[in-house]
This record gives sequence, structure tokens and C-alpha cells, in this order.
Amino acid sequence: MAPQVVFVTGGTGYLGGRLIPLLVARGHRVRALARRGSEGRVPAGAEVVTGDPFDRATFARAVSPGDTFVQLVGVPHPSPAKARQFVEIDLRSAVESIAAARDAGVAHFVYVSVAQPAPVMHAYQAARAEAERTLLSSALHHTIVRPWYVLGPGHRWPYALLPAYWLLERLPSTRDGARRLGLVTIGQMAAALVAAVEHPAAARVMEVPEIRTLHTRINTL
Repeated sequence: MAPQVVFVTGGTGYLGGRLIPLLVARGHRVRALARRGSEGRVPAGAEVVTGDPFDRATFARAVSPGDTFVQLVGVPHPSPAKARQFVEIDLRSAVESIAAARDAGVAHFVYVSVAQPAPVMHAYQAARAEAERTLLSSALHHTIVRPWYVLGPGHRWPYALLPAYWLLERLPSTRDGARRLGLVTIGQMAAALVAAVEHPAAARVMEVPEIRTLHTRINTL
């Protein structure tokens, strides 16, 4: 795969901090958006773009035709109590990013959404689903990645649910839902995002079962 220019929002966060070093190590040129005062948290090797993820006018000039755009901005530790934040942060930043990418003529847009439908976190699903619809209407080539819960540092409590998942995935009546809403690790997510960047598609959706398999194909993880 030829090196690409990758513009990343949310590069100082949970997923971005893992993804950017991998992209840099694989030879890609990364531009990472950071709000003023947070520039020092951008992983080494990335070019820092200072701007506001909620105002595309502050970063649109740093997005070039042919770039890959990876949208990672989101509310940390989502919970039902954060319904308003899902609209004000997750959805708003996605809408601004999609507009900037569309206007710049980027080659491929990668969006981290959420597995759906699900019996809980309805406001979270609604905000991410609305962002997906905005992306589809933009006509951008895109990959949508749909995890449910990403296990990693500071996000380990669902490990206690693994025995229940093991059982639910083996019962015919619950198998499909348990697999679609299964847990993935941060390493698996980072690998899925690397794969999305390096194998652009006109329109692709990665669900949890595919996210889990990609970890073994990205041999740097």
C-alpha cells in the first residue's frame, strides 16, 4: 500500500492515541487536529493542526483533495446520562468533519460509529446513526466502523461480561445479537482503522465480527 496523507480528528483521544503511531510507523503522513492547548498530547510523528472540531472553518484548509479523513471525536465513557453531549459533541463534530471533507474532495472518509440496533444507549445510537446518514448523503467514499464497546486501559469493567457473551453467542436465539454487540479490544479497533485507511472502499460497513478478524492481519499490532 502506498503511503497516504491521513487527516485525523480526535487524535489525542482513546483511539487516536493508539492509531496515529501505527499509521506513522507504516509510512503514512498524519495530520492531527487538536484544540488550542492540547497540541502537546498529539502522538509523536504527526503534524499538528490547531483548530476547533466544531468549526470546520478552523481546519478545512489543512484538508487536501485525495486525503483520507478519519473521524474519531466523541464523548469519553458514553453513558445514558450523556444524551445531550452525544448531539453537541459526537454529531456536531461529525457534521463539521463531513462537510470539510466533502468540500475538500477527500478520497475516503472513515467514521467510527456504533453497533446498532441495541437495547440500550438509544441516544448514542441515534446521534451516530444521524452522522452516518449525513455521511451517506455527502456522496463521499467511506468506511463506517461499528464497534459496541472497546476494551482497553480505563475501559476494562466489561471483561466480567465475557462468560455471558460466550453463552449468548452459542444460543441460536441470541447468537446474532451477541456477535453484533460483542466486545472488541483497542488493538482490534486500531487494526480495523488501519485496514480501513489502507483499503479504501466506495461504501463499506465493518461490524464487530469483522473488526475482530482484522487484528491478526495487521502484523504490526
